[in-house]
Amino acid sequence: MTFSLASLSDLPTLADRLPAADSAYEAAARARQDQLTKPPGSLGRLEEIAAFMAAWRGTARPEIWRAQALVFAGNHGICAQGVNPYPQAVTAQMVANFEGGGAAINQLCQVNGADLSVVALDLDHPTVDFTEGPAMTGAEALEALNRGAAAVDESADILILGEMGIGNSTVAAALTSALFGGAVAEWVGPGTGSDPAGIARKVGAIERGLARHAGAKGNAGAILAALGGREQAAICGAVLAARAARIPVILDGFICTAAASVLYAADPRLLDHCLVGHVSAEPGHRRLLAAIAKRPVLEFDMRLGEGSGAALALGIVRSALACHNGMATFGEAGVSEA
Repeated sequence: MTFSLASLSDLPTLADRLPAADSAYEAAARARQDQLTKPPGSLGRLEEIAAFMAAWRGTARPEIWRAQALVFAGNHGICAQGVNPYPQAVTAQMVANFEGGGAAINQLCQVNGADLSVVALDLDHPTVDFTEGPAMTGAEALEALNRGAAAVDESADILILGEMGIGNSTVAAALTSALFGGAVAEWVGPGTGSDPAGIARKVGAIERGLARHAGAKGNAGAILAALGGREQAAICGAVLAARAARIPVILDGFICTAAASVLYAADPRLLDHCLVGHVSAEPGHRRLLAAIAKRPVLEFDMRLGEGSGAALALGIVRSALACHNGMATFGEAGVSEA
């Protein structure tokens, strides 16, 4: 049955009702790793990833037959504050580029074996400028969340998530500022190439937004509606739908992780099935990863978005499982154990 959420207020109670990692399969995968023809632990994080996949897929020898990649796109009213050097028309233009196969995410999905779909979320109707009012009503945020959930293929073995939306690095910084505190400037970066004056406008807009929506503090769903965007809500929905189907998730960079951190704020267990594909060069991402206790798979100085870092990390996950499933044990190979 496809996952759907009845109310944003249900977010804090979901972890008790959704599947958890299966420790028995994780232990079986680790036991197999100890029998493979290598010194114990010598494959490092590849061994950890194999055990992680086993725990969530419910088998000691998990495989990836289908990898689904979803890129959600939305437009943002906060662009009225001059927070981005590009016009909002670029969002739709890039969606067309994704659909035509011309973006980085297309190439990375192709080479790493992922099926890419792009979900454009009401691009002709940007969210409200959050310095003037809530970016979305609760109903609008819930609708976008459930659209994200509906896009997940329950037959997939792993899900890659990404985003596209002019202005959404400002939205990500606003969400993380509201969820985790600290100086706004510590969460804000150049995004698509803002100069120092543009960065200052981003900081000022977020500070005004936080002051306007101070009443949402401590309520993850209310913060998502007040400061988020449709693609951020859709990412949350996709993460939850994947959890319901026991599908591991690879999150992309700062913007994608910031969206998912709404779920972490509701209950940290809601991101237990998620890997973070890479640490973005966007300065707030490393700070965010520390806040949600996630270690990225890769560090390649990327800050493109689109799911590009997550798609690149899929290759590492596939490599981890190739070693896990394909290597011989000491007994099979006739190799003496210490």
